[in-house]
Amino acid sequence: MSHDPSVGVVGVDPEFLVHADPGAVVDALEAGAASSPAARLVRALYQESDHLHRAVTPGVRRQLLALDAARFGDRKLAARISSVAVEGEADALWTVEWATSSMIVLTYRDTLPGHTDTVHSVSLGTVDGRDVVVTAGWDKTVCVWDLADGRPFGEPSLPVVTVDGGHLAADQSVDESLAGPIESAWTVARGVVDGRPVVAVADGEGPVRVWDPATGSPVGEPFVGHTAPVRVVATGVVDGRPVAVTGSLDRSARVWDLASGRPVREPLIGHTDSVWTVATGVVDGLPVAVTGSSDRTVRVWDLASGRQVGPELVFPSEVGAVAVTPDGRLVVGFGWEIAVLARR
Repeated sequence: MSHDPSVGVVGVDPEFLVHADPGAVVDALEAGAASSPAARLVRALYQESDHLHRAVTPGVRRQLLALDAARFGDRKLAARISSVAVEGEADALWTVEWATSSMIVLTYRDTLPGHTDTVHSVSLGTVDGRDVVVTAGWDKTVCVWDLADGRPFGEPSLPVVTVDGGHLAADQSVDESLAGPIESAWTVARGVVDGRPVVAVADGEGPVRVWDPATGSPVGEPFVGHTAPVRVVATGVVDGRPVAVTGSLDRSARVWDLASGRPVREPLIGHTDSVWTVATGVVDGLPVAVTGSSDRTVRVWDLASGRQVGPELVFPSEVGAVAVTPDGRLVVGFGWEIAVLARR
């Protein structure tokens, strides 16, 4: 097959980018870069993660290239790259719908600038009837993005405290004894046990505990099992059973019965560094947990069986925040950036 990446974004051969030796790709892109602005864009997006391309498999390179194409504003190229077949590996399960580009030169017209420091929180909501993504970063700002296309709503604002992707309702009573722990917690997740609201609190030091926010009374037992601090917790439901998912610096995630505090199954093992973020949701009708780690990966887990769903998703930077939309898309905060991925 003939590969000519110098013909520009419309005619670029995604198979060449994914399969060819990275050194050969860089040489070809350098040689063809003067032919058009589109060719220069392809060179720039390839070079964005060139330090990673040389050390990964074609399957991972496919994913990184699709992500960088979206970050540079070419979603059609991102989709074409995601569709490239890789021998011996499954087809890509996810395609990148959009991604921000805080670290990319803004001369590329379709890039979406974002935070100026690490993104540590992702939430979902609505503004003026539009589904939005709300992100918070260590740059001390909150940004709001249109979920459909990534366009920002207004200017970044000062941060607000959120609980499990949403605010505690103004009329929701919280016992005075819990007010301090909730305000100082790393993560607080809301759930329902036997028809009454509860909150699961990860304080980053001891085990996660579930509380009745109205009375301040504990619900069930502490979540005992992790061997390092637990800083993130999310809640969900599996076959009608309320559960919690925790992530720890011990590199594992665990699933717990929300009512009793007992583990549901063996730990979710796969990450090679601290798990900094967890979320729950439904993807293709399957209840899932999604975990993100300092190892620069996101993993999707079947909550019913504990098995990993597909290969891990690799990102250029540490993953600090994840969320699952009601229609099963993934929202990922990695480094300073945000990306939205949908099942192919």
